Amino acid sequence: MELETRKKYGIMIKAILITIVLLIPRTAIDILGYDTVPINPVVGAFITGAVFTIAIIFTGTFTDFKESEKTGGDLAAALKALYNDSRVLPLTDQEPARIFRAHVRDLLREMNRCFKENCWNLADINREMDKVNNDIRTLAYANVAPPLIAKLRNELGTLDKMTNRVDVIIRTDFIPAAYALAEIATGSVILLLMFVKIDPLPEATLVFFVVCSMLIGLLLLIGDMDNPFEFGEHTFADVDIETLDWLEKYFDEQDAIEAARRN
Repeated sequence: MELETRKKYGIMIKAILITIVLLIPRTAIDILGYDTVPINPVVGAFITGAVFTIAIIFTGTFTDFKESEKTGGDLAAALKALYNDSRVLPLTDQEPARIFRAHVRDLLREMNRCFKENCWNLADINREMDKVNNDIRTLAYANVAPPLIAKLRNELGTLDKMTNRVDVIIRTDFIPAAYALAEIATGSVILLLMFVKIDPLPEATLVFFVVCSMLIGLLLLIGDMDNPFEFGEHTFADVDIETLDWLEKYFDEQDAIEAARRN
């Protein structure tokens, strides 16, 4: 529950703390009478433009984030299909199928390790996939029906496509120039609000607090969402890959059942 609460409100709390720090110079400026910028349509348009710029960037990162949410389930489905398909192959000697399933498990463990350690290593994953591909070739030499071989190859191709997509999402920033523009716009709005004349002081404090905390919170959220596969206590917006953990337990259970059956 504590982790869920932190994930839900962590970014907003961080934005509020930053805003509280910014309230110190803002209050000093108000008390000293340096807040001389009047509220006019130009000020309103400037703030609106900054919010609009951030909204455009948020839309782009949100699209990638929603696509990434499906990754854990899709990877698990493809791995499970490979594993279960190998259990129904019409082989006289089941040893090649057992080796195939062992390599599928190794591939799953490598993916889980990369996700949990925040070090997505496509080269290591490709090496594990090559082992599975070689096993499929061995099964083809064992005269497994071509449609079954084609199905295994299709599932492996799906895994290859998804792992490359994860790598691209992790390495790609959403329009770095737009991020810089949003940061400059947010900083400019905060600087402008420092000197905007709003009376009385409590009203000025409230307006500054609401606008700044919203803009800072959105910037922090966009930065966190840009890599949805970054996990840890310092992240707040990441996708759920628990399905892969459940799949690993499923593989262990099925292996135990098969070992008991052989004995």
